[in-house]
Amino acid sequence: MKNKGRNLIILGVLLVVIDQVIKVLVKTNMTLGESIPVLGNWFQLLFVENKGMAFGMAFGGVVGKYLLTVFRIVLFAVLCWWISKLLKRKENPVPTGILVGLTLITAGALGNIVDCLCYGLIFSESTTDAVATLGSYAPFMQGKVVDMFYFPLWTWPDWVPGLGGHIFFEPVFNFADSCVTVGAIYLILFHWKFFAKE
Repeated sequence: MKNKGRNLIILGVLLVVIDQVIKVLVKTNMTLGESIPVLGNWFQLLFVENKGMAFGMAFGGVVGKYLLTVFRIVLFAVLCWWISKLLKRKENPVPTGILVGLTLITAGALGNIVDCLCYGLIFSESTTDAVATLGSYAPFMQGKVVDMFYFPLWTWPDWVPGLGGHIFFEPVFNFADSCVTVGAIYLILFHWKFFAKE
């Protein structure tokens, strides 16, 4: 049990470190809006910042930003508590896959929390003309989340109703968003019976 808990902590810390390394490298080496092709036009590193939720969605201005950050912190705390509780269960031990899926979601939440809490305090404002350096551009809990993964796989033909001319997958996201999404999809697809019982 202790080994499993330790391994989950190592996994979570590793995921957060990977997320933060990618974000810091992008923020301190790319100007806002700069794009670097990775696989032609299908996969690009495109530096954008979002003030709100995952995939660039916004939420209610400054007050909304505070509420969203508090929600993320509460969600992170609840997930940590839940994982700890599941680890301690002696009867009907929880499958490792469930714990790994929850750890992915928890690590993703923490990765974006770090941006919101700290980036405004430690980095200067990113602009289209200059990369960020050490400095300050926003108060505590008002930092912007760094996004960079962009997959404009194709553009819908003009004759497709409602979608014509639009890119198939427009959101720009980060590694933390990926952790949350992969963890959630994995749990829904393979462990929904467990959550239905819970």
